[in-house]
Amino acid sequence: MIEVKNISKIFRQKNGEEFFAVNDISFSAKNGEIVVLLGVNGAGKTTTMRMLSTVLQPNAGTAIIEKYDIIKNPQKVRANLGFLSGDTGLYSRLTAREIIVYFGRLYDVKDEVIDSRLEKLSKLLDMDSFLDKKVDMLSTGMKQKVSIARSIIHDPPVMIFDEPTSGLDILTAKNIIDFIYKCKDDNKCVLFSTHIMREAERIADRIIMIHKGSKLAEGTWQELQAETGKRDLDDIFIEFVNREEHKSFDDLKLDEIEGENDEL
Repeated sequence: MIEVKNISKIFRQKNGEEFFAVNDISFSAKNGEIVVLLGVNGAGKTTTMRMLSTVLQPNAGTAIIEKYDIIKNPQKVRANLGFLSGDTGLYSRLTAREIIVYFGRLYDVKDEVIDSRLEKLSKLLDMDSFLDKKVDMLSTGMKQKVSIARSIIHDPPVMIFDEPTSGLDILTAKNIIDFIYKCKDDNKCVLFSTHIMREAERIADRIIMIHKGSKLAEGTWQELQAETGKRDLDDIFIEFVNREEHKSFDDLKLDEIEGENDEL
């Protein structure tokens, strides 16, 4: 499972000013559950996932993945984690098989186990026809299948998908979604990020809405509908954004009033 505890990440802009890409976010995701991080581009979804995958280190807070702390035990975290994004890098001069075997060995999986898992993954993802072709000769959909196999060859209990369907055609995107359902059926913990509302509606057991680095709301689609009185997820998201902006405006006005009282 995943347990995120008050995680924050600060970046410095070219002008020297600092800003929170992620600001004090907490949530959890359980085995056999698909939790969706939903937000517009730049909301902080990718930064959050990169911290969870140990690519970035948080400035504050931490997260526990399968009982391992992302700061104290990054290697253990990576051993229990599969990470897939829309731009996962592949080595163009290697064949699909060579890449998958290579990553299996990186995770210290024995060759005979890699061969067994690769055979099953190849059938599951329909990869037999291109398994021994070089990556630079593969289509976008084929490359994404290789990325999936690469990410799960060590059979991790936790899967993180960072906008994996972005820019893909409808058939390839369907393959990704089907694979995510398969992960859930296998009792894996699944964290999925998207800015596409319909995609979130379709696959989420629970939705975490993120805006400008902060968590707006959390719940099932039905719970979020009940809280806002809105039917469509687009309208629900906008409702929470408007609430947050009004709250920020009210806080600003209160600070101004308190400042005026101090002067008096």
